[in-house]
Amino acid sequence: MTVVRDLGLRVANLTKWYGRVLACESVSFDVGRGEALGIIGESGSGKSTVLRCIAGDVAASSGAAELRDAAGDAQDLFGLTPTERRKLRVGTLSLVYQDPSEGLDLRITAGGNVAERLTAAGWRNFGALRRRAADLLGRMDVPLGRMDDPVSTFSGGMRQRVQLAKAVANNPSVLLLDEPTTSLDASVAAGVLDLIRGILEESQVTALVVSHDFAVVAMLARRAIVMHEGRVVETGLTDQLLEDPQHPYSQQLVAASRG
Repeated sequence: MTVVRDLGLRVANLTKWYGRVLACESVSFDVGRGEALGIIGESGSGKSTVLRCIAGDVAASSGAAELRDAAGDAQDLFGLTPTERRKLRVGTLSLVYQDPSEGLDLRITAGGNVAERLTAAGWRNFGALRRRAADLLGRMDVPLGRMDDPVSTFSGGMRQRVQLAKAVANNPSVLLLDEPTTSLDASVAAGVLDLIRGILEESQVTALVVSHDFAVVAMLARRAIVMHEGRVVETGLTDQLLEDPQHPYSQQLVAASRG
């Protein structure tokens, strides 16, 4: 008997044009509930565009994206109204950007950024909001003594930790991670990666992990797809892709990851 993957997210033939420039073409994959899938490729490969289409930051030119809940009911992500999409982004799907300034309001405090996501979901009690924000920031190793400091005064690594706290505040079912450590120093990036791995293991969230670095994806995702010039050129278990890449482009990426 054929075993059907317990689907969380399915993307089929996703294509995005920016005028005459093709960002991605016919990208298809599925991710099981509680699974993390890596999307690997260099800058310009189209991987971030895929995430932004799924999140609704940009509109896909064609294709489909479907989210299934625990009951098996499907939701067409590309057919949502603006109100439905805002609701989805508050409680169901979170995107962690490579540049934390895209996911945070730098003018307000660390605690205020987390509380902003909670209040959008209906939280109203100030004490409960503050306790939840403090708990999340503490788990992300943000000093609680800085909870009331504007995020604009934080380092890049600390901003990324605050963005992670905000992204998981409402226990999303889907977490999209777009090069979350690329702009960070190596030692800071290692700490953030440990935090992300802990989030994925503890919450059983369905995740997409975008990176140009095979080593990053290998740390976070069991399966991966490789993208080149907007297209998927290889798929498989991350370990197998690292040990025996078949496509010449995948071979180049593996060689680069090994220095």
